[in-house]
Amino acid sequence: MTATIGVLALQGAVREHIRAVEESGARAVEVKRKEQLAEIDGLILPGGESTTMRRLIDSYGFFEAIKEFGQQGKPVFGTCAGLILMASGIEGQENAHLGLIDMKVARNAFGRQVASFEAGLDIEHVGENFNAVFIRAPYITEAGPQVEVLATYKDRIVAAKQGQYICTAFHPELTDDNRVIAYFVSMVEESLQTVAS
Repeated sequence: MTATIGVLALQGAVREHIRAVEESGARAVEVKRKEQLAEIDGLILPGGESTTMRRLIDSYGFFEAIKEFGQQGKPVFGTCAGLILMASGIEGQENAHLGLIDMKVARNAFGRQVASFEAGLDIEHVGENFNAVFIRAPYITEAGPQVEVLATYKDRIVAAKQGQYICTAFHPELTDDNRVIAYFVSMVEESLQTVAS
């Protein structure tokens, strides 16, 4: 049974995620209406600008719908701004967004001088030397006891997982190496088997 993975198509690198999902053997759809969440098995929150994305999520009625989607045990993957949306705390900000992962994040955390850079990372469950593309990237400053740290860069947490939720501070879709997206596809396939059994 082929998994269907939706990419929230309000802003950000939607097409690149669609390509990476399809190359990883799953079906990919652009999600523009909350009703579509009922038709997919996993959801990707792509990069973009987190404040703008939150405004769009609110205007299109996605906020509660995404939280419910996750509560059903369906996997959700946030990249860059998506990671910020999934955090339970944001430095210098009173309110977080979806609060799916027990972690605190710093926005644009690597500073303007290195607004964009690439680094080879070893990522748990994924493999070694993944070429990670960071663009005005956030990072995780604190991770709760249930959170598994998947990758660090210069002692800063840049990828994490909690249950069916996973996030990266970098953009896995901007490289031809689909290992991170393929890992998310395998998480979605596993959750489908669990539901089926």
